[in-house]
Amino acid sequence: MNDALGISIIIPTLNEAQGLGRVLEHLNTIKNKKLTKEIIVVDGGSHDRTIEIASHHDCTVVHSKAGRATQMNKGAEMAQGELLYFLHADTYPPKKFDHLILTAVHDGFEAGCFRMRFDTKNPILRFFAWLSRVNHTLCRGGDQSLFITRTQFRNHQGFDEKYLIYEDSEFIQRIYKNLNFKVLPQNVITSARKYRQKGWMKVQFHFGMIHLKNFMGAPPNELYSYYKKHLLN
Repeated sequence: MNDALGISIIIPTLNEAQGLGRVLEHLNTIKNKKLTKEIIVVDGGSHDRTIEIASHHDCTVVHSKAGRATQMNKGAEMAQGELLYFLHADTYPPKKFDHLILTAVHDGFEAGCFRMRFDTKNPILRFFAWLSRVNHTLCRGGDQSLFITRTQFRNHQGFDEKYLIYEDSEFIQRIYKNLNFKVLPQNVITSARKYRQKGWMKVQFHFGMIHLKNFMGAPPNELYSYYKKHLLN
């Protein structure tokens, strides 16, 4: 395994004060300092204590225009590692995540993710999370985190900044067309907060509609308009 590759963790944030500190503490507790070069928090203009909280942890804070695609691209541009690991601010990677990622890359997988579990016992959400083990684009999403080599990130031109939502899925769909995508068997744990706030049936239905609209060729602005109307408020 080539430890010299190094991993840069990139976390886009916007008003994530509620949980960011716990995620950063978790990362700094479990990361291997020889494997993980840095944690970059790319903030899109938070109005809460997100930046203050991040500054109390071992990470670099970068300011950006809002939009996760824009924020993640900026983080990738500034990253020092040859491996980029994109992580949501409410998602906890498994122990030895950096070793597991480097092992997968050493085995020839230049992009991949972990399986996912929600922090809930809701049987329906547990079932949807169980589907994350299926290696198909329909079962992919940003909550599962994403690793990719810097070279392949550039080859695929990064995240499409026209997408204000669905940016993770759109990028991963492009990756699947060209690379052998690896789904690692360990789980990240991600928050089910949106499902708690809005109701799991409502959220799942509307995300399903967004997937369908994308499949039918809807442009990014139409996807965001639908999301804004049904899930944002």
